[in-house]
Amino acid sequence: MKSKVFFIDIHTGQESLIEKLEKLYRKAKFSRLFNQGELVAIKVHFGERRNTAFVKPIFIKPFVKLVREDGGKVFLTDTNTLYLGGRFNAVDHLFTAVENGFSFATMGAPIVIADGLTGQDFYEVPISGKHFDKAKIAAAAIHSDSMIVISHFKGHGMAGFGGALKNIAMGLASRGGKQAMHSEAYPDIDREKCTACGRCVRWCPAQAIKLKEEGGKKIAVVNRGLCYGCGECRAACLVGAVSINWEIGKDAFQERMVEYAWAVLKEKKGRIAFVNFLIDISPDCDCWEYSDAPIVPNIGVLASWDPVALDQASLDLVNEAVGLRDIFKGKESLNKFEVLHGVSGERLLEYAQELGLGNRSYQIITI
Repeated sequence: MKSKVFFIDIHTGQESLIEKLEKLYRKAKFSRLFNQGELVAIKVHFGERRNTAFVKPIFIKPFVKLVREDGGKVFLTDTNTLYLGGRFNAVDHLFTAVENGFSFATMGAPIVIADGLTGQDFYEVPISGKHFDKAKIAAAAIHSDSMIVISHFKGHGMAGFGGALKNIAMGLASRGGKQAMHSEAYPDIDREKCTACGRCVRWCPAQAIKLKEEGGKKIAVVNRGLCYGCGECRAACLVGAVSINWEIGKDAFQERMVEYAWAVLKEKKGRIAFVNFLIDISPDCDCWEYSDAPIVPNIGVLASWDPVALDQASLDLVNEAVGLRDIFKGKESLNKFEVLHGVSGERLLEYAQELGLGNRSYQIITI
C-alpha cells in the first residue's frame, strides 16, 4: 500500500504560502499527533551563522500557531553540534538561533536545546541493528509526547541528500551518537595546539585522557584502551587541538543514520510527523557557514507521517526538476545529488525500508 505524501506547490497565485502551509497541516491531520496539554516538539535546524538556506522562521510559525490552537504545548528544538561552531553548546546555539530570527518573541514558542547545555543530556535507546545495539538520543526528544519534524531538503556530501530521516537521526543524536555515525576512529591531539588546560580530562566520561610530559611539554594523551569514541573531548577543547578522522564508507554512514532514525521512531511510534521544504535546495548541508546557489528551482513543501515516502518523493521531485547548473547538462536522467557528491542516497532509503521505517512507494496528494 502506498504512503500518502501531501504537497503544496510553490506557486501560490492570490493565496499566501503561509495559508497553504496551514492547509497542509490540516489536510495531513497533524492535530491527531497529540492530546490537549501534551508537549509537542517541533524539530528544526536553526541554521549555522551566515548560512541563509535553512527553513526560515516565517515558514515555521504557522505550525507553532496551529499546534497551540489545537491545545499542544509546543516548543522548538534541535541538538548541539559535534564540530566547533555557532551551535556547539546551548548558549552559543541560542545566540545563533536568535541571530537567525528564532526566539520566543518571534515564534510564540520557547526554544529547548534537546541534549542540554553541553550536549550530554541523552538516553540510550536499545535497538538491534547491523551497526548499533543502542542509540544515544537527546533527552528532550524522548520526553516530548509527540513531534513535528521540519526539514530543509538539500544536498549532503556523505548521504547524498539530507531530509526527514537525517533530521531525526543526526539531528536528534547526542554528540556521542553523532560521532558514532560519522566514524569509528579515535581522537588525535595536536601537541602544538594543546595547552594542557585539562578541560578534556575533566570532561572525558571514560577517564581515558591524562596530562603527560612528552618531549619536554605537558600535553593531553588519549588511552585508546579506555576511549570509546564519544567525541566529548573534541567538544571540550576550546583551542581546536582535538581532531577526528571522519573517513567511513558512505553506505555504512547512511546505514548508521537509518539505525539512529529507527531509535527515534521507536520512541515516538504514531506520534511523529514530517514536513520537507523543497525551497532554496542548496548543494550542501545547512551546517556550513555559507549557502551556495540552489541546484534546481523552488518546488514546494511536502508532508507525511512516513519519513521514507517523504524523502523518496522529495528526491524524485528534485531529480525531475530542471538543473540550474552546467554540471547537470547531459546528465538530466541521473540523480542530481550523485552528480554533485558521488553518492545518491539510495542506500539510506533502501535500508530504511528494509528496517520497516516506512515505504518507498507513495501517492502524492496535491493541495
